[in-house]
Amino acid sequence: MPEHTFDLVVAGSGLAGQVAATAASEAGLNVVLLEKTANLGGSSAMSGGYFAFSGTEEQAAQNVGDSAELFRRDLLESGRHRNDPALLDAYLAHQDSTYRWLKDHGVTFRALELSSGQSVPRSHNSAIKDVLALLHKTFTARGGETRTGHRAVRLVRNENGTVTGVVTENGDGEHLFTGRAGIVLATGGFSRGVDLLRTFAPEQLAAIPYGGKGNTGDGLKMAWKLGAGMADMASVSGTYGSHPDTGEEFHELLTAYYLGAIIVNTHGKRFTDESQSYKVLGREVLNQPEGLGFEVFDAKVRTQSEPGIPLNDIDLLEDLGHVFKADSLEELADAAGIAKAGLIETVRRYNAAIDGLRPDDVGRTSLCNGVGEPARIDEPPFYAYPAKSLLTSTFSGVTITPAGQVTDVDGGIIDGLYAIGEVTGGFHGAAYITGTSLGKAAVFGRIVAEHAAARLGEDTNVA
Repeated sequence: MPEHTFDLVVAGSGLAGQVAATAASEAGLNVVLLEKTANLGGSSAMSGGYFAFSGTEEQAAQNVGDSAELFRRDLLESGRHRNDPALLDAYLAHQDSTYRWLKDHGVTFRALELSSGQSVPRSHNSAIKDVLALLHKTFTARGGETRTGHRAVRLVRNENGTVTGVVTENGDGEHLFTGRAGIVLATGGFSRGVDLLRTFAPEQLAAIPYGGKGNTGDGLKMAWKLGAGMADMASVSGTYGSHPDTGEEFHELLTAYYLGAIIVNTHGKRFTDESQSYKVLGREVLNQPEGLGFEVFDAKVRTQSEPGIPLNDIDLLEDLGHVFKADSLEELADAAGIAKAGLIETVRRYNAAIDGLRPDDVGRTSLCNGVGEPARIDEPPFYAYPAKSLLTSTFSGVTITPAGQVTDVDGGIIDGLYAIGEVTGGFHGAAYITGTSLGKAAVFGRIVAEHAAARLGEDTNVA
């Protein structure tokens, strides 16, 4: 089998892999970036492009008061304190330098949003495909090599148990890629891995499959075979808010419920507090008829559409014909296929709760995660967006140290093996805060690059 030797081998070309490869090449390492499919980007290229950072220039410009302490509290509360505190601390300690590193590489943040799990606006939106292209351009300019069409199939250890290489398959057989400083798994999750979903989250097979086509859990399986620990496997959930006809062309996801919409089922009944994490909503909607929930709102919410900004671009979805519109709730129910009497009664009860005349049926008191005041749904025209749970990512996987080193089931380090991005568990806990997926990909990608460079330097000095 042909053998190719580099300082660092990175498997997976989503944001985590691109950041690790770029940062490592900038540190002087000879790096190869392996990608299973023909195209770079993985699930990152299909995402909404949000990064979660606190204490930023964009927040200051909008007078948003935020801090690492508040961010940490939100992470723990959203994760129901199932997160690994050491990983959160590593993220928060490196978020500012990562934010600035991204900006230094030409990344711009075009919008700041309040979204799932946040107590203040913390989602910094980017044109994610441009971000990936900028990083890959830098990586290539630094001498980095990219090999597409290489599927990683197994890890190789030496006699001391250190992971030294990864075997890939492509059209002309197997290849061995050896990494003097280690092997980095940035292979993504298993949103396309039916076998792993059947094992860990069978109910999620009812969600719309999404994410990178290569996200079948290859990296997780390879690390698992070496005894890697697992975390958050019971918390896998899709994200609520995607039209039933959602395709792979772009990230269609609407969170009008964080702007003031309610969510009803086909009977016109609300079934959960709409201010919760959209991962929680994603689990709840699977229990409804057809796995379907309608985001129902009025003209006041419609005016808050932000063209070009994922999650809030109602204009685009209306242009696609995915949003029902009517001058009355009765007409809206007929158009959308919602039980008319149920919808009218639900909105009446909701408005009465807003007026303080009765408790809210599902206990809603805010727009999003305790922030914002819900308003009456009473200004025509009225709108309904039918949506299901979209399994964009699995946010669970192998256990790692704050340096990104994979650990085994007993907590011991598997020497020479790193993991970053969606293939890892332990960071999110029970649920996900918008922007922390790309955020942790970038943060831990840089951490691993630094650790690998230091490791190689130590080995060189010893030699």
